[in-house]
Amino acid sequence: MNKLALYLATALLAACGISPKSTNAPTVQKQDPLMDLVKPQTNAPQIPPSNEQPFFNQPANSLATTGYLANPNVQQFVAYQQQHKGINPAVLNDFFNRAQFKSNIIGIMDRPSTSRPWYEFAKGNTGAAKINGGKRFYAANRHIIDQVAREYGVPAEIIVAIIGIETNYGANMGNIRVADSLATLAFEYPRRGAYFQQELGEFLKLAQEERRDPFSFTGSFAGAMGMPQFMPSSFRKWAVDYDRNGSRNIWSSTPDVAASVANYMKVHGWQTGGKVVVPVSLQITPQLQAIMDEKTALNYTVGQLRQMGVTPLESVADHEKAILYRLETAPNQYSYFIGLTNFYAIWKYNNSRMYVTAVRDIANGVGGGRL
Repeated sequence: MNKLALYLATALLAACGISPKSTNAPTVQKQDPLMDLVKPQTNAPQIPPSNEQPFFNQPANSLATTGYLANPNVQQFVAYQQQHKGINPAVLNDFFNRAQFKSNIIGIMDRPSTSRPWYEFAKGNTGAAKINGGKRFYAANRHIIDQVAREYGVPAEIIVAIIGIETNYGANMGNIRVADSLATLAFEYPRRGAYFQQELGEFLKLAQEERRDPFSFTGSFAGAMGMPQFMPSSFRKWAVDYDRNGSRNIWSSTPDVAASVANYMKVHGWQTGGKVVVPVSLQITPQLQAIMDEKTALNYTVGQLRQMGVTPLESVADHEKAILYRLETAPNQYSYFIGLTNFYAIWKYNNSRMYVTAVRDIANGVGGGRL
């Protein structure tokens, strides 16, 4: 018997005589009390307590040759999830026995669409087809989207635009099993392995909370799910059961989808009535170029940027926080903008300045406003 099998068997025996929770019951976020009685064995991986999951990344053969349960990083992940997250080791063992390694996902991860210049990115993301699709989606669901918009203080057209850019209004949600994509990336994509191991842990808890088989969830190659493409951690924190049917259905319930997007925006600082982007004019200086090259953050006020030679082309108060950025509108030709607090709220949804600008453009096309 290998070490992992011995560890799992011992852990299960230690729980004998105690009635475990039904696998159909929702799991609360605190550790399962049953796990307090399961002491780790000396031959099992020892994981120190931590508020943040460690990154299991010791040298190991490819999953393509070993499978999951023979991989030492998977073994440590299993031990950690049992000891600190209260997940039954038998559930984890079953999960990794059923998970399939998807080697093609690795190459896709290294080709993000936002690596293209704006003039190429915009063609598929802000054109007439996307805007007209948004108008149709909004018309078909206006009552519930407007209701959600009023309740959360987030414009209906922003909710529509995010759904549109993420999945073309639900047409392209992805058909890869989330279990397979997250397991593959967690242990075979070290560049972002720590992130995907965290998301895999969140996903396993999510499946318990939603009382669903983890292999019933489908999504993108990166594990994003449903019409708004929530990662598991975002789902657990911000998805909303708006139609109150006992399930947070971000795949086919428009009320749940709209409320989940609006909730995300509100929690991340959306200011009701505020703009997203304002075009500016300027003469490039080394100081302004350095500011545009900074990481995306609200480090300056509009007034400070004015003093550096930035002139907003629309009305905006000097006290507002802003991000200065540019977009390549044609080869070696640029337009300049400031993004405000609502820009940053959308950026937290997807860390791309082009993404935020595209959401703004779709929203303006759908709603006829000037966000």
